Amino acid sequence: MSTHSVEDIKQHSRRLRGTIEAGLADPVTGALSEADTTVIKYHGSYQQDDRDLRDERRRQKLEPAYQFMIRTRTPGGVVTPAQWLALDAIATRHANHSLRITTRQAFQFHGVIKRELKATMQAINASLIDTLAACGDVNRNVQVAANPLLSAAHATLYADAAAVSEHLLPNSRAYYEIWLDEERVAGSGEETEPVYGERYLPRKFKIGFALPPLNDVDVFANDLGLIGVAGDDGSILGYDVSIGGGMGASHGDAETYPRVGSVIGFVPRERLLEVATAVVTTQRDLGNREIRKRARFKYTIDDRGLDAIRAEIERRAGIAFAPPRAGRFEHNGDRFGWTEGDDGRWHLTLQVVAGRIADRPGALHLTGLRAIAAIHRGEFRLTPNQNLVVAGVEPAERARIDALVENHGLDAGLRGSALARGALACVALPTCGLAMAEAERYLPDFSARLDALLDGHGLREVPIVLRISGCPNGCSRPYLAEIALVGKAPGRYNLMLGGDRRGQRLNTLHRENVAEEEILATLDPLLARFAAERGGDEGFGDFLHRTGIVALPPYPTHRVVEEAPA
Repeated sequence: MSTHSVEDIKQHSRRLRGTIEAGLADPVTGALSEADTTVIKYHGSYQQDDRDLRDERRRQKLEPAYQFMIRTRTPGGVVTPAQWLALDAIATRHANHSLRITTRQAFQFHGVIKRELKATMQAINASLIDTLAACGDVNRNVQVAANPLLSAAHATLYADAAAVSEHLLPNSRAYYEIWLDEERVAGSGEETEPVYGERYLPRKFKIGFALPPLNDVDVFANDLGLIGVAGDDGSILGYDVSIGGGMGASHGDAETYPRVGSVIGFVPRERLLEVATAVVTTQRDLGNREIRKRARFKYTIDDRGLDAIRAEIERRAGIAFAPPRAGRFEHNGDRFGWTEGDDGRWHLTLQVVAGRIADRPGALHLTGLRAIAAIHRGEFRLTPNQNLVVAGVEPAERARIDALVENHGLDAGLRGSALARGALACVALPTCGLAMAEAERYLPDFSARLDALLDGHGLREVPIVLRISGCPNGCSRPYLAEIALVGKAPGRYNLMLGGDRRGQRLNTLHRENVAEEEILATLDPLLARFAAERGGDEGFGDFLHRTGIVALPPYPTHRVVEEAPA
């Protein structure tokens, strides 16, 4: 679909209505029209098909096995046990009997067919969760640090993220009319969009809230990153503002590249909404609408200059940024197992491999979490690393939850290597239309083979950031990893090396278009050198740079422009 057609579709969609209702009622096909596949993204859904079945269905002269992915809008990934049970029921009744945790702390349902789409949307809304603006050229689900130790600070970050999420929602009532049967009123289809305008944003927009020393949201991968600055009493005074992060790229195209965000200054908490609006509207008005692959905010900044964009944001928000104030980040991983929060309650972080929660032989994870939700009195928090925190557990309840975890194999992932516990993968095949290679389905096998190398070099408990992406668009944030595989073709990947554990440095292409045997053969001697020559608790990516094995990538911004003082 051309860039012009996407802009045209948005402008003439009648504020995101398109012809979705007519398409849902058409019994002849399991698909929507081409234009409506663009419009429905703003409602939180992607039309896909099962690529494992494509060739066979083509031979049988059948249309592709069309299905829909639905993504929730859950700022910070916080849900109640009642909501968990409702989402579990939806996955079992309408989807493919699995829940998937995304790298942006949302749930995804896969395998929903068209005639079940409206009922699924209504069931999600009945749980007091929606899917509005979870996809499309708007601000998407807002990430929040999932740090379970700082309960009061987390509550503030979550409240601020929820406020930003609500403030930046589209004004259109299309979602409520189409899915929830809201009565149309005068002006339907002509609503004013004060933040987005009639064409919405040039491309998707992502916001993340982090709190040092933990960068679990990979804040510098966001178009707008907000880094909490805590006072002596633990309250949040305001935020350091980072702009221009983004992971997407295209193979062999120097005009596209990943970028880490640039820190441009501090803003008091009470000016947060004004600054967020100013950043989004700056991208709305200055972003590239002619060349879609160059439409992300990172390119707007690089094309116009960081100083010019900072000045424009200050002008629109009516502020002058103060110098950055936040502390230093230590790592971007999760803390697994039990930790005690500052309020005396306990939090259990479980690994969920590639974010997929399902029942498999010997590992009834969906059933186990359903049982936990039935007795849990706290909340669940999805982490940006695709894991799950059973949060707010009273001390007396820990034993019951431990028993359910053990009985359903929910602790199996915690027995893997440090690398495997922290690994990420996007969905990729068979449902993502952009995937060039496997990711989610390949992660367990590849991790096991890499674990064998780590064991041989005594590195099993050394944290190394591994991420696999089925294509260069980078949904698993691969360009920040110390080791990353970026899909090039079935069974073949670009091997990227040299990111860091703090999420502040991009990696570099090390081997292009290689299969597993060559990947492992390349990594084995590097891991051997790392084990022998590592200094203290030096990270693998830092070691690769110190020894000159890899160099900084040739992108305009390869790491944070100015790191805040410790």
